[in-house]
Amino acid sequence: MRTRFIVAFTLLMLTGCGTGTPVSTTPMSNAERLELGADSYQTFCAACHGTDLRGTTQGSSLLSIVYEPNHHADFAFTTAIKDGVKAHHWKFNDMPPTASITDDEIAAVIAFVRNVQDLEGFDQ
Repeated sequence: MRTRFIVAFTLLMLTGCGTGTPVSTTPMSNAERLELGADSYQTFCAACHGTDLRGTTQGSSLLSIVYEPNHHADFAFTTAIKDGVKAHHWKFNDMPPTASITDDEIAAVIAFVRNVQDLEGFDQ
């Protein structure tokens, strides 16, 4: 039992240390990636997280300080998008997995969100 805990804890710590962003399989410039990210965000995320990333009655603001990279690394975004996530910071419903989104689109969405966070800053 103790060995399982150590292994699980080690894996958790290691995955939290990297960005965890899916590796793009398509070569793109940064501008192309941000454009794909903006388009994919509007398609897959905006209905809940807002067209301006400031949230809706369905989902949280991605400009909340909770989503800064030191608290929610890119890996957390990747996992939430691919696998869904239980509500743990907000009083929204659980986030379901995002159907039919590709790894390239996930990487682009994360790049887009991080770019907007850099430009806009975080709300407290």
